[in-house]
Amino acid sequence: MGNEISKLEPLGLWENFYALTQIPRPSKKEKQAADYVVDFGKKLGLETIVDGVGNVIIKKPATPGMENKKTVVLQGHVDMVPQKNSDKVHDFEKDPIETYIEDGWVKANGTTLGADNGIGVAAAMAVLQSKDMQHGPIEALFTIDEETGMTGAFGLEAGMLDADILINMDSEDEGELYVGCAGGSNANMTFNYDEVDTDPNSVAFNIALTGLKGGHSGMDIVLGRGNANKLMFRLLKEVIAAYGVRLSSINGGSLRNAIPREAFATVTVPANNVIEFADTVEEFAAIYKNELAATEPKLDLIAEKCDMPATVMAEHSQDDLVNAIQACPNGVVRMSDSMEGLVETSLNLAIVKSEGGKTKVMCLIRSSVDSAKEDVESTLESLFRLAGAEVEFSGQYPGWKPNPDSEILTVMKDVYNKSYGKIPEIKGIHAGLECGILGAVYPNWDMISFGPTIRFPHSPDEKVNIETVAKFWDFLAETLKNVPAK
Repeated sequence: MGNEISKLEPLGLWENFYALTQIPRPSKKEKQAADYVVDFGKKLGLETIVDGVGNVIIKKPATPGMENKKTVVLQGHVDMVPQKNSDKVHDFEKDPIETYIEDGWVKANGTTLGADNGIGVAAAMAVLQSKDMQHGPIEALFTIDEETGMTGAFGLEAGMLDADILINMDSEDEGELYVGCAGGSNANMTFNYDEVDTDPNSVAFNIALTGLKGGHSGMDIVLGRGNANKLMFRLLKEVIAAYGVRLSSINGGSLRNAIPREAFATVTVPANNVIEFADTVEEFAAIYKNELAATEPKLDLIAEKCDMPATVMAEHSQDDLVNAIQACPNGVVRMSDSMEGLVETSLNLAIVKSEGGKTKVMCLIRSSVDSAKEDVESTLESLFRLAGAEVEFSGQYPGWKPNPDSEILTVMKDVYNKSYGKIPEIKGIHAGLECGILGAVYPNWDMISFGPTIRFPHSPDEKVNIETVAKFWDFLAETLKNVPAK
């Protein structure tokens, strides 16, 4: 491991990406990376602006003879999703990402790689520093906190940019052009629970459900992967009903926009039911491995004896929580009618965590149809209010409606066809690209999104294909050369 990726081609892009991997930049803690980009722009002698929320804008004049071209915004986000395997020692606020090359892919050692969206950011930086590319006026927009709130996109003010075209570089399949995306909404449910003393005639266990793949709660939701929270509560409902098990604490999932890979619960079991409880855990482990054999080959479910907790949830509090989570929808809600294979609406039951008399349940709703998103909100509100929880929704952001008359789409289709002998696929994406939010601030923008092939973003299995990064770069360079005239 080391800086071997900085020697890949295209050199400028990979050097910039390697530099980003050495700077801690988890969402909401990405200031070091933003500061690095600011210094980068200033060292190039380019106009560099930091707006009120911390987005960075760097403006580069047109190359000679290209002054009549429309101005293009090259856009990416500097933050990354901090996910690691449970056995990996890594502090995302201090430690660099350890990268390596394997079978034509760049990967990370036990953590997310940050190719989402570090490759797009690195590409914009490479354009800014290039001395031999042909392009019209460029405005590079580096947004903050895309992954946990789209804070940068929401905070961008009108009048900061003069562009006509937005090229977002945050999609993850080479050979595809994205012309629309899903909107989203955060659902936040809070249970207040009473605590009672632990029964001394019981035995405590830690239950650990691990080894799931997780992944991006938009892009990967259609793959049918296991949700650690749903699987854990399915087990809990069974053992509570059958053996009088009591729940002391629960901690499942870690990020709203990542399919939960792990869930942990501390329970107490009546002493005379310990054997039956242990057998049932093994039985459910076998059931899950059978049901998810193709999608979750590394699933692991174990229960181990542990120190006795002082308290458990009161029975009514426990039952309300378990029944609500067991009943909560999760996964694909509806497929799109207009684009084959595209998810229209989905729900990710992302986080269930108890602490200090409160259990917080956090979900992310995605939909390209606002009314469908609102229907899922209503479903969750009905369910969790019936179970006695407080319910609120936040962070709503709009989708991005495709523009069939897009000039930049026509240009990029033609460039790709001339370069590679085929028309790229035109698609929508079931993820919250910033285009919808940015387009609401700059409604004149003609927008498109593309990128290299990235697999398993938002999980420690994240990887980016080296060959497609080179194609992505060449495609970007040729596109900028062929941007329409003003």
